Amino acid sequence: MRILVIEDDAEAAAFISKGLRDAGHVVDHAVDGEAGLRMAGAGDYDAYVIDRMLPKLDGVSLLSRRRADGDATPALFLSALGEVDDRVAGLKAGGDDYLVKPYAISELLARVEALGRRRA
Repeated sequence: MRILVIEDDAEAAAFISKGLRDAGHVVDHAVDGEAGLRMAGAGDYDAYVIDRMLPKLDGVSLLSRRRADGDATPALFLSALGEVDDRVAGLKAGGDDYLVKPYAISELLARVEALGRRRA
């Protein structure tokens, strides 16, 4: 799968990207919400992995804009915001799944693969 990771924390992005690549996926990385929005609009991705708290444009707003443009690409939110209201907001914005930090890379991979199966 071709996956766009939108994560401003360089260490977290490297960890996620390495795990996805090691599992055989192709990964692109955006460092902020505006770059992520631009890359999502220009690319043909099988899934998005989006941090909620991003500079320039937060993850919920980013995905809401993509959904308003008709983009149905499966999206997984990653966030330190783990309260029920936070998770519900992410899902209502168009997220297909929501994973609270910290997380195990094995769980992230399983969730991304599940998104890919749904898209297929």
